[in-house]
Amino acid sequence: MKVVVQRCSSAQVAVEGETTGRIGRGLLLLVGITHEDSEADLRWMADKIVGLRIFEDESGKMNLSVKEAGGDILSVSQFTLYGDARKGRRPNFMAAARPEQAEPMYEAFNAALRASGLKVETGRFGAMMDVSLVNDGPVTLVIDSKE
Repeated sequence: MKVVVQRCSSAQVAVEGETTGRIGRGLLLLVGITHEDSEADLRWMADKIVGLRIFEDESGKMNLSVKEAGGDILSVSQFTLYGDARKGRRPNFMAAARPEQAEPMYEAFNAALRASGLKVETGRFGAMMDVSLVNDGPVTLVIDSKE
């Protein structure tokens, strides 16, 4: 499982002009799932993201988690995170899990985030989405459950 984590002042996702998710301060997550991912991977990833101390405390140090900072999460499925562009000019997406495997994993990941008490908004799995954000910092991390 691979997730791009972006700390943001605001973020939203729309499908066919309709906003499906919107947050203020918090984290925008671009979530990729591969064939080998298991429930253990998604639980590890949810715990890691909930506990990441990437928000500034009163001293200006990155010392607070999204929950401690009073933030929310916008989670967007992103199979292209598993694109392999090492050969040729067209990425190969064979490492991305098929939708019938990826969608339930993505939903379970979001449920694990919500179980921590966070508000979690989402895009629409498999849809063409317009994602926008105001990246705060910028602070961007790539987290892989296999590394």
